[in-house]
Amino acid sequence: MCREVCGLNASDRCGFIRTNPDCRSDGGYLDYLEGIFCHFPPSLLPLAITLYAFWLLYLFLILGVTAAKFFCPNLSAISTTLKLSHNVAVSFGPGAGVLVTTVVAGGIAILRPFTVASRPFLRDIIFYMVAVFLTFTALYRGKVTLAWALGYLGFYVFYVVTVVLCTWIYQWQQRRSLVYSMPATPEMLSDSEEDPVSSHTSSYDYSEEYRLLLDHETTAQILLRALNPLDSRTWRNKSVYWRALKVFKLPVEFLLLLTVPVVDPDKDDGNWKRPLNCLHLVISPLFLVLTLQSGAYGVYEIGGLFPVWAVVVIAGTALAAVTFFATSNSEPPRLHWLFAFLGFLTSALWINAAATEVVNILRSLGVVFRLSNTVLGLTLMAWGNSIGDAFSDFTLARQGYPRMAFSACFGGIIFNILVGVGLGCLLQISRGHAEVKLEPDGLLVWVLAGTLGLSLVCSLVSVPLQCFQLNKVYGCCLLLFYLTFLVVALLTEFGVIHLKSV
Repeated sequence: MCREVCGLNASDRCGFIRTNPDCRSDGGYLDYLEGIFCHFPPSLLPLAITLYAFWLLYLFLILGVTAAKFFCPNLSAISTTLKLSHNVAVSFGPGAGVLVTTVVAGGIAILRPFTVASRPFLRDIIFYMVAVFLTFTALYRGKVTLAWALGYLGFYVFYVVTVVLCTWIYQWQQRRSLVYSMPATPEMLSDSEEDPVSSHTSSYDYSEEYRLLLDHETTAQILLRALNPLDSRTWRNKSVYWRALKVFKLPVEFLLLLTVPVVDPDKDDGNWKRPLNCLHLVISPLFLVLTLQSGAYGVYEIGGLFPVWAVVVIAGTALAAVTFFATSNSEPPRLHWLFAFLGFLTSALWINAAATEVVNILRSLGVVFRLSNTVLGLTLMAWGNSIGDAFSDFTLARQGYPRMAFSACFGGIIFNILVGVGLGCLLQISRGHAEVKLEPDGLLVWVLAGTLGLSLVCSLVSVPLQCFQLNKVYGCCLLLFYLTFLVVALLTEFGVIHLKSV
């Protein structure tokens, strides 16, 4: 076990970390365990932990800025452009376990009480319960066969088709019945937020005072203004605390402006910045390939000669050149809305990359403090794995989209179960395995699975009983449910709760 490194002599720790497979990270760019035990002497261990803590806080800052100013505006632009409900827009993204369906969902209800869309909620939670039941069955059988893996993927395709068809049927019924003037009900509100907030408030427009000069700016001036994350007028009117925080944000905001396009349909020009958007056509795809699997795809050489990142740069440069000469500074092109998809993917990978680093830091701290893998998985690792979802969903709720955020807690997590398990097992089977063996590790696995199922049943029963009105009491109950689960799980791990031997 990797945590045994703390019991070794100081001279043996570095070699143990580098040779023990259990100490290797599954992803990320920095090896934090090697940093602690190979580059810091034992006497400076408190300094290493302090530096890691500051870096952890800065990663949280990156997550917050990315979610608020780039991820959420692009997601809103996509749903507006495609005329999809906000529930549909978040139904195809990832999520994470018990923590998301309790802590994150409860936090949304506490931050912004709202009326949940009844039919999308019932649809998502029923599909989610079926997915959990399939996982229960797979654990009981102890294996996943090819047919079972294909069934997982097929069920997710069925879910996606159901979501899209239900939305189209609902919109068709709205147009046909002409009930636009009728009082709003939970069902009528399923395609809109109760308190819609323009994505204009969350997109990055840092220099509003120069709006009247846009028509007279050169291409270079437009690029410099678009890449400037600092509004001088706002800076003058803010407090010292705000200015200090802004100084820490500036490097992150600049990099995000450089790599992530943002489309704002509420603006006349859709937030079109011709030189910067053309630059995005090169930098954003390059960032995507260098971020997927921590850059493994980007450095892969085609035919052993030409790296993928070079192909992406050449193709992106050609596309950027065509776009630059075919468009103007003053008017956005007809396909400008496609930049919203590019911005959504890029910001999602920013969040994923930052969350991966958070997980690796927390795992390293768990090794230093000699926490068991199970305790680490129930606490630090679970919180770290869910941090990206939490930041995105809480930001959506604060910006006036609690339904969108709540739908992500139930609809988006289906992706993790069905596609994650189905595709993962399918890849294992394609490498020559007849089936994938599952070995549940004692009572704790069933506590985890049972808790997830019980949380869904409680929500399925309690939400309709509240007439789909979610308030702070409901949110607090979900938080209490999670704390109870955490206590039971830890007591099970430490042997306080156990099955009686026959």
